Amino acid sequence: MFSPNPVFIPGPTNIPEAIRKACDVPTLDHRSAAFGRLYRPAVAGVRRVLRMDEGEVFLFPSTGTGGWEAAVTNTLCPGDTVLAARFGMFSQRWIDLCQRHGLNVQVIEAPWGEGAPIGAIEGALRADIGGTIRAVLATHNETATGVRSDIAGLRAAMDRAGHGAMLFVDGVSSIASMPFDMAGWGVDIAVAGSQKGFMLPPGLAILGVSPKALAAMDSATLPRAFFDFRDMARACAAGGYPYTPAVGLIAGLSRSIEMLEDEGLDAVYARHYRLAEGVRRAVTAWGLRPCAATADLQSDTVTAVVVPEGANGSDLVKLAADKYGVAFGVGLGEVAGRVFRIGHLGMLTDVMVLSGLATAEMCMADLGWTIRLGSGVAAAQDYYRGSTGIVQQAAA
Repeated sequence: MFSPNPVFIPGPTNIPEAIRKACDVPTLDHRSAAFGRLYRPAVAGVRRVLRMDEGEVFLFPSTGTGGWEAAVTNTLCPGDTVLAARFGMFSQRWIDLCQRHGLNVQVIEAPWGEGAPIGAIEGALRADIGGTIRAVLATHNETATGVRSDIAGLRAAMDRAGHGAMLFVDGVSSIASMPFDMAGWGVDIAVAGSQKGFMLPPGLAILGVSPKALAAMDSATLPRAFFDFRDMARACAAGGYPYTPAVGLIAGLSRSIEMLEDEGLDAVYARHYRLAEGVRRAVTAWGLRPCAATADLQSDTVTAVVVPEGANGSDLVKLAADKYGVAFGVGLGEVAGRVFRIGHLGMLTDVMVLSGLATAEMCMADLGWTIRLGSGVAAAQDYYRGSTGIVQQAAA
């Protein structure tokens, strides 16, 4: 039996009933004109969410990791140098993927809890007199630590350095939940996944690709087959697909974007800020703190809560699942055991978040942590009651 309780992990997220129904489509001939009529609105909607002026959108039957692989294999050659900062589990995984593909990754280390170190990145680009760095890799929202990075500031640093590297951004846990401006930020490849802000099941890697990145395909020699942009572009231009598509997910993506735009993207972003701020106030009321080093770094999609000295965050996550049927996220990598994570993105409302906070408090009490039941819930309630604006439920 599936639990009726909402999940509070940073993805996969809760699926609205309207999207679940939209994914339930009969078998479709993906080489017929009917598929093109299904596919084109989804692609056009992604362009609007990413705020793309030009370039191409590609939808691969995969996940965000597949999107990362598509980004590097279509634009780079073995031995090429890329620049990346390591400040969390997912920035580390992108580095590992590049190294496995034979790329030379110039790694800038940063503390977990900090964002992308823009000054150090600018310095590395200025020092690269010969222009050997082909791409800068940035994780917009690091879900392991609940940290967002300043992508607009990173682009400004790249421009100040006068460097021509491409900018690749992992927006898997930010896009469709937090403001993202591909054109305004000068992003060359943006990677998203279906199972986060788009509120779909896992299974689609969603990429926005700039003309500059598309041009890099001409000289790129890393092997690719399934993830070849050229095959995808040719097939989709003719109204088809290079292989069997995830028809149900593509249908659901169109419905997801319709729901996001009905709410209004600015309202979606404001709702995520509002939900996150309530969680942050609850954490403070518990006498705990977010993993994010400063307030400006705090994510609006996930909060990593630093647990008390001597406690283990994984114990809380296990207890919540076993006793109360509620899912929180465990700590990953360097913060494993030191945090537990509360996801607050996608189909969530004030009332749903309050239920998660109450569950976390019960788990803390059960584990013998110092906690006054209701303290965090009350702090979040005070904020939700007093803040302005109406939060629309995503599950229309």
